[in-house]
Amino acid sequence: MKVLMISTDRKIFEENSAVRQRMVEYGNLVDDLHIIVFSKKTGFERRIIGNRTQVYSTNSINKFMYIFDAIRIGRKIIGSNLNRDKWLVTTQDPFETGLVGWFIAKTKKAKLHLQVHADFLSMKFQMASVLNKSRGQLATLLIMQADGVRVVSERIKNSISKWQIKKAEKISILPIFVDLEKIKNTQPKIDLHKKYSKFEFIILMASRLEKEKNIPLAMDVMKEIIKEYPKVGLVIVGDGSLRKSLELSALSYKLSASIVFAGWQDNLVSYYKTADLFLNTSNFEGYGMTLIEAAASGCPVLTTDVGLVGDVLKEGSVEICKVGNKKCFIKKLEEILNNKAKLKTMTLKAMEDIDSRIIKNKQDYLQLIKEDWERCFV
Repeated sequence: MKVLMISTDRKIFEENSAVRQRMVEYGNLVDDLHIIVFSKKTGFERRIIGNRTQVYSTNSINKFMYIFDAIRIGRKIIGSNLNRDKWLVTTQDPFETGLVGWFIAKTKKAKLHLQVHADFLSMKFQMASVLNKSRGQLATLLIMQADGVRVVSERIKNSISKWQIKKAEKISILPIFVDLEKIKNTQPKIDLHKKYSKFEFIILMASRLEKEKNIPLAMDVMKEIIKEYPKVGLVIVGDGSLRKSLELSALSYKLSASIVFAGWQDNLVSYYKTADLFLNTSNFEGYGMTLIEAAASGCPVLTTDVGLVGDVLKEGSVEICKVGNKKCFIKKLEEILNNKAKLKTMTLKAMEDIDSRIIKNKQDYLQLIKEDWERCFV
């Protein structure tokens, strides 16, 4: 089996990145793995990054050309396929990369496999932007045409099945692998309580600073919390297009002394392990890897009901609020601050949930990836 992957993840170009290492491991599962990455001028067209893995830049003059350049490169890679090799085209999403994959698979008689990392049928996703609404409609059409669909959570599978877009048996659930042992065995290099000694209780957030993450909700909650608990601090790890406006909001709300924008951090496990609570206020998530990473690090979680919540992490192992429910977040946080012993119980239950529901062995996980691809030919 030969695999053509369509991706938007430019970290594949970075020599020592975890994403690149993962792609090399995927390449070892098949005869050949070719990865096309949506990207502007990179200075190269093709690189060999593993014994069976090659990566290609679309080298596009602008983002509007990504689709056309990726189709051109993909068709060239598969060629005429006169020897009838088993070719699978797998895409990072059922949106723009999915459209590229569908066109190549259809014209080159290859199988189409779509990965779904977002609950594109949720109202919050659809209402986030006109583009998201269009993407949702496109995804619906492409999934109907696909030979295989991989989703990252039970929530997304149920969503697709509910609308009868694809039969449940044609949808596999396989989240991105999280190395739980590595997380558990990592020793913190930074102690947040030493770094931010003015805070007695530290709440951590880690995400892109974009609209769907609903960081303003967390700031509204903090505005109320510090009235009674002035020594509570919020550390936000991450960056994005809204960072400047969020920093200005913190200033206008007079929250600058209580909220820290820490930017991107490489040693996130240290942050998880030395924070008192992990907070997630996202409007929607496909999976929610940070929730797993935080829980595996022993950091209790307060989150919206998104992604893997209710599937992997159950009520009791994490505290859950409906999307956008400010009153719930304030109430839950006050309960925690008044009964910090509850945090230990949450941590232990979350560990139990993870141990019973997450794939721990990487080789087992890679075998499931291969089997998922092979199902497209059945």
